[in-house]
Amino acid sequence: MLTITPAAPADRDTALAIYAGARAFMAGHGNPTQWAGGYPPPEQVDTDIQEGRLYLAREDGAVQAVFYFAPGPDPTYAHIEEGRWPDEEPYWVVHRIASAGLRRGVAGECLAWCCEKAGGRVRIDTHKDNLPMQRTLARAGFVYCGVIYTRDGSPRLAYQHAE
Repeated sequence: MLTITPAAPADRDTALAIYAGARAFMAGHGNPTQWAGGYPPPEQVDTDIQEGRLYLAREDGAVQAVFYFAPGPDPTYAHIEEGRWPDEEPYWVVHRIASAGLRRGVAGECLAWCCEKAGGRVRIDTHKDNLPMQRTLARAGFVYCGVIYTRDGSPRLAYQHAE
C-alpha cells in the first residue's frame, strides 16, 4: 500500500533521480522531447518542496513516485483549444508525475489519491507523444478536454477527471 506525503528537503536527490529516470524512459519510448534539457530543473524541485506541493509515494520504505499537486487555478489551463473544459468549478492540478519504475500502476494510484483529496476535481496535461501517460489517465478516469500550452508555448493534451 502506498503512503503519500509531502516531500522534505532531504528528498530532493531522490526526486531528481526519479525525474532523470523518467526522462530516460520517455526518450526510450517515443517521447524524447517532453522533459528534454533536464526538466524539471533542480530549482523547480526545490521550489515545489518549499511550497509543500511536491509529494512522494512510498511503499515498504522505497520511493515509488514523485508528483506536484496543488489547488488551481493554473494559468496554463486558462485557455484551451480544440475542445473545452467540462466546467469552470474549482480544481486541483497534477504536474510532473514520475514513477521510479519499480512496479506497474503506481502513477494511477497517485492519481486516485489526488482525486480523493480534491473531491474528484483534478486537471492534468501531457505531451502528445506520452502514450503511457495517456493510457494511465484513461484508466484513472480522466477524459480528454483539448489542447493547452505550457509557459514556453509547447502544446499539451489536457485532461480532467470525470467525477
